[in-house]
Amino acid sequence: MTHIEPIPLLQDNYAWVIHDDRHAVIVDPSYNKPGQSSPILAWLDARRIQVKAILITHHHRDHTGGIGALAAAHAVAVYGPSGSGIAGITHPVGDGERVHLDAPELDFTVLAIPGHTLDHLAYTLPGHLFCGDTLFSCGCGRVFEGTPAQMQQSLARLRRLPDTTRVYCAHEYTLENLAFARHIEPDQPHLRAWEQEAERLRDADQPTLPVSLGDEKQRNPFLRWDDPAIQRIALEQGSAKSHEPAEGFTAIRAMKDLY
Repeated sequence: MTHIEPIPLLQDNYAWVIHDDRHAVIVDPSYNKPGQSSPILAWLDARRIQVKAILITHHHRDHTGGIGALAAAHAVAVYGPSGSGIAGITHPVGDGERVHLDAPELDFTVLAIPGHTLDHLAYTLPGHLFCGDTLFSCGCGRVFEGTPAQMQQSLARLRRLPDTTRVYCAHEYTLENLAFARHIEPDQPHLRAWEQEAERLRDADQPTLPVSLGDEKQRNPFLRWDDPAIQRIALEQGSAKSHEPAEGFTAIRAMKDLY
């Protein structure tokens, strides 16, 4: 049986561990806090699980900084964006490629989703999406290297996945994103219900992730550029001049940047 569990890192990062109780794949291992031993190695040692592979979504150090410690302790294959220059990658991958592993027995599909960074990748298993910093619950990543149009197109690609897909984001940003989403849509019923549940989870020191992609399609303003309510906000409160998807997304992203 395959299990997927988060390891909290730094202030709000998650490394996702996909394991079969003996062998594991880790998505986006971060670096350690100064003077702190590796929480990922401690997690693995406590469960007597051996990490066999690492999947990297993009080059930011809070997603790559744990590669060295894991590689020194385990014989790992490191998959990551081709041409990114990330130290430690042994298997560069790009859009449409597959990552097949024997232990644990898994077969990932690689999706290129530029916007947050130009090299950003997602990894999918049937029913599961590991999307790094591109998509969050009720939010999306900042556009650091790409363009808003690229980011909108990448999110459109993710939005086409089945509603039942579980979304594994790399940060615990849900309540922060909900604050903005509720600011622009204070009466949106899906947002009100999710805010109450997310607050309950965080009060219990539980992650709000993963989330259902179908739920995000109903409540996440950055996946709803063609929703009349979001189009109206983008036109009346933002910089959009038309209902064109990239314009509406750009306007809402700019509003979030200033919030």
